[in-house]
Amino acid sequence: RIRVFSFGKASAAMALAAGEVISSSGKQLDGVTIIKDDHATAEEIELLKEKYNIVVRPASHPVPDARSVAGSNEILQLAKISDSRTLIIACISGGGSALFCSPREPLTLEDLMQTNSALLASGMPIEKMNVIRKRLENGKGGRLAATAFPATVLTLVLSDIIGDPIDLIASGPTVPDDGSGWDDACRLVKEYGLEADGEYALPDTVLKLLRLGKEGHLKDTPKSSHAAFCDSPPLCQTVLVGNNRAAVMAAANEADRLGWNPVVLGTRVDGEASIVAGTYVAMAEMLSEQRGDHGISRYQIAKLPAAIIAGGETVVTIPAGCNGKGGRNQELALSAAIKLKEIGLRDVVIASCGTDGTDGPTDAGGAIVDGASVDRIEKTISCRSAHDAMKNHDAYHFFHDATANDTSHHLIQTGPTGTNVADIMITLV
Repeated sequence: RIRVFSFGKASAAMALAAGEVISSSGKQLDGVTIIKDDHATAEEIELLKEKYNIVVRPASHPVPDARSVAGSNEILQLAKISDSRTLIIACISGGGSALFCSPREPLTLEDLMQTNSALLASGMPIEKMNVIRKRLENGKGGRLAATAFPATVLTLVLSDIIGDPIDLIASGPTVPDDGSGWDDACRLVKEYGLEADGEYALPDTVLKLLRLGKEGHLKDTPKSSHAAFCDSPPLCQTVLVGNNRAAVMAAANEADRLGWNPVVLGTRVDGEASIVAGTYVAMAEMLSEQRGDHGISRYQIAKLPAAIIAGGETVVTIPAGCNGKGGRNQELALSAAIKLKEIGLRDVVIASCGTDGTDGPTDAGGAIVDGASVDRIEKTISCRSAHDAMKNHDAYHFFHDATANDTSHHLIQTGPTGTNVADIMITLV
């Protein structure tokens, strides 16, 4: 028997690809795919069910809901009844941490929902969030593989985290958790103000569970010594099938084909979105000065026209009580637009976009701006200023209202792309 468990923003596409390959083997096939709402078409859902016997369970992201728990428990139950003659193919992509969500007793879904909201608001990077999440749930941090033992588990991973740490993508449900423990989770709670009296306080039940774990009263996640991971040959194997580097290099190749001179800055861009935006604007300014005699001809970044391309994932730290709407890519673009206006740099275009087509709790994947964007938008919607939108972390409404009142389109709205390998930032000069 072969079972397919797929969860994450690319789960439908990955499950379809797995089903297509497996169906020719003649083996009995079943499985469960947990998708983010609206991240699979009706045709894809029907094909998975009718042709490959893989049921699709829609759920909420980035904050899990009751459907996330029901779908996750369905996967865990199927894993539990698997035996040594079962091959489990786990298709994991970014977003899987919220979609594959089964609270550890005595925690409730409400506890995890509040925890996820607090982690997101704190500005904590995703890889650190997952250190905490692993301790709070039944399937994360290698527990899915441990539950499935003695079945064989092949995991196919589409990475959305800088550096591709397999144990942190979707909180590493099928790999040993050798890199973190209770002490690490408690340290992060203190570092990011998640204590009971902190700005982003976690629920008391969560803090108590973490404290009990640190004191040695609760079992931690399975390590490499667990039977699921230490057999020879190993029962669990993991293959990285895609990442941010692949997307960045594809963008560079396309820029070259279109006549630009691409420069790849790498795939480890992180930090506050507004600060990262300033770095791109500074590079754009230096490139732009190559058009004149500014004494920098000997130290050129790239030949013009240039396309500066980078990948990674920034963060936005949201203050308590903030009601703005947006995402890290939209905030980066808005900050860049403000800085471009401040230094009078008009002949530059900067875009930042999530490869999954989603940026924050919005229907946009990111935004694209130039040196005249702020003036153009403020003229269209005179009641709103770019600086106010930035202060309130309200980039979405700033860009969206301009689109509704003018022909300028700054939001990048692709809809779900069927993949998720973090973000891409492009600067054109």
